[in-house]
Amino acid sequence: MKKQDMNRDWIATAKTLNQALPYMQRYAGAIVVIKLGGHAMSSQDAMEDFARDVVLMQQVGVNPVIVHGGGPMINDMLDRLAIKSDFVNGKRVTDEAVVEVVEMVLAGKVNKWITHAINQQGGRAVGLSGKDANLITCDQDVPELGLVGTPAEVDPSLLHTLFEAHTIPVIAPLGAGRNGETLNINGDTAAGAVAAALKADRLLLLTDVEGVKDAAGKLVTELSPDQIKTLTDEGVIAGGMIPKTQTALAAIAGGVRAVVILDGRAPNAVLLELFTDHGAGSLIRTPR
Repeated sequence: MKKQDMNRDWIATAKTLNQALPYMQRYAGAIVVIKLGGHAMSSQDAMEDFARDVVLMQQVGVNPVIVHGGGPMINDMLDRLAIKSDFVNGKRVTDEAVVEVVEMVLAGKVNKWITHAINQQGGRAVGLSGKDANLITCDQDVPELGLVGTPAEVDPSLLHTLFEAHTIPVIAPLGAGRNGETLNINGDTAAGAVAAALKADRLLLLTDVEGVKDAAGKLVTELSPDQIKTLTDEGVIAGGMIPKTQTALAAIAGGVRAVVILDGRAPNAVLLELFTDHGAGSLIRTPR
């Protein structure tokens, strides 16, 4: 690369940092919950990139919280152990054998992979599950699905303690039932419940699509809860986007300032959303 070209790159980098300053000031001290899944967990390189972004967020004063999934890893381990599952309406029944694998994979392998990646980038992260410190207490709202829970109570006191210690919580979506049993929680649902309990400034739902699209297939960059309902009633919001938008609505109703559904495949997606005027994905919030 010629020196002149290198100078242009450095100038562009300096300009980007300069333009990001107001957004860094805006989010200083803010709590941002990130649901991690999809492409960002597809490889070691992708994980390292995500971890670097999270550490940068903390360096400029943001309090990030990571809630992760791990469905493909769970499926792989169930296959390797030859544990067969029953399904009800396309959803896996989580029996005692399955939930043991779920806990082993989510709270063990996946959680520690993310935690270590953040620590390797110079951050300070600690791995948790919803069972730790009574973080998430669940009800079994759909008994036919077995040991699957819906968050009923979230105690965020431990998370605030970790913020004060400049430590990033990384949470596996498991909770305790009323009788102490381990319950599996949908990752988006867990992230929304944690964000609501924290009254987070932002909940970022990383997925493998751009965001919410209109009937013409065009990305909608900002929506209100009423618009979400209309698009859902019209069948425009369908399939896997329905639970994500429902999570967004529940989080906003619970006190989260705004939710963003964004493409985790885009490089530095969370930084683009927080620290640029352009943003990323679909922003959902109550009109001001």
